[in-house]
Amino acid sequence: MSENFTSPDFYNIDELLSEEHKLIRESTRQWVSKSVSPIIEEYAQKAEFPGHLIKELAEIGAFGPYIPEKYGGAGLDQISYGIMMQEIERGDSGIRSTASVQSSLVMYPIWKFGSDEQKEKYLPKLATGEIMGCFGLTEPDHGSNPSGMISNFKSDGDDVILNGSKMWISNSPFADIAVVWAKDENKRIHGLIVERGMDGFTTPETHNKWSLRASSTGELIFDNVRVPKKNILPGKSGLGAPLMCLDSARYGISWGAIGVAMDCYNTALKYSLERIQFGKPIAAKQLQQKKLAEMLTEITKAQLLSWKLGKLKNEDKATSAQISLAKRNNVDMAMNIAREARQILGGMGITGDFSIMRHMMNLESVITYEGTHDIHLLILGNEITGHNAF
Repeated sequence: MSENFTSPDFYNIDELLSEEHKLIRESTRQWVSKSVSPIIEEYAQKAEFPGHLIKELAEIGAFGPYIPEKYGGAGLDQISYGIMMQEIERGDSGIRSTASVQSSLVMYPIWKFGSDEQKEKYLPKLATGEIMGCFGLTEPDHGSNPSGMISNFKSDGDDVILNGSKMWISNSPFADIAVVWAKDENKRIHGLIVERGMDGFTTPETHNKWSLRASSTGELIFDNVRVPKKNILPGKSGLGAPLMCLDSARYGISWGAIGVAMDCYNTALKYSLERIQFGKPIAAKQLQQKKLAEMLTEITKAQLLSWKLGKLKNEDKATSAQISLAKRNNVDMAMNIAREARQILGGMGITGDFSIMRHMMNLESVITYEGTHDIHLLILGNEITGHNAF
């Protein structure tokens, strides 16, 4: 259905975008329609990641678009990054996750906190997809409370010995490197670059997911893994370092969720105009018009939120709480639209002939990862009142 995609722009937000922004959107949109939409239902049904898309994601510049050109990135602004995430997630949240992790959770920390040697060694290869990365923060018993992590390392000559485990890690089964967060002997959190092939490092895959089925999810297990000290990110330690990475990823998600909502709205609108009941299209019925009008309203509000947040990000002024507001609002908005759109399609809405049910199930992950729906509410509450409720 997505080849017939028309992007809603009820408030002429395109006037706020540069010509470059529109070109990036058009080229990403064309790639999604050509390479993702025709195959994604099949891969989701099989619960298989379409690995051949990695090379293509790199070719369209989806890995580290805002990373400087000298490290292999495209040197684009934050709105460009957001637009790319919007269009890729219109195709599938799992494919956007692959790009988000590579950009915001692997390339970003190496660029921001890495040594010159680390940047030169890893960033260009990450940009081309020659190597793929993942991000190890969440643990089996420490999700919303990452500061409680038990993964740790101890000094041993020129190396450290890393022990622990991480869970719900996108890209882990095929990742060549992992940016892992663990505590030193003083309980201070540091980032380490762990490479595939290091003894004691394994990445078992997570199966039986009802959500993000076309995405590769797994664990990271560290059993006395010897990591050279030169692989520790020197630029920043403490929980603030991984949280900065998550801010970048959450920002991208705020745009990505709009892509899902647009796709569901577009599908429902077209279907309602073609589906005849009681002698006329269901689009002529008040209840269907109510659903469509509310969808368009919520998409328009979300577009303005993410565009303004992108402007703030470009000026380096966006706060964590502002990013939380957009991530929380836009994902919730997309979930509601997916459910309403599914109803407009009736029974057809549950089939793989349309994208809606797959989007709906994917969003169950998106509303939980990178800070749950409720935790983002408490981040905002803390900002408003000055009282920390968690």
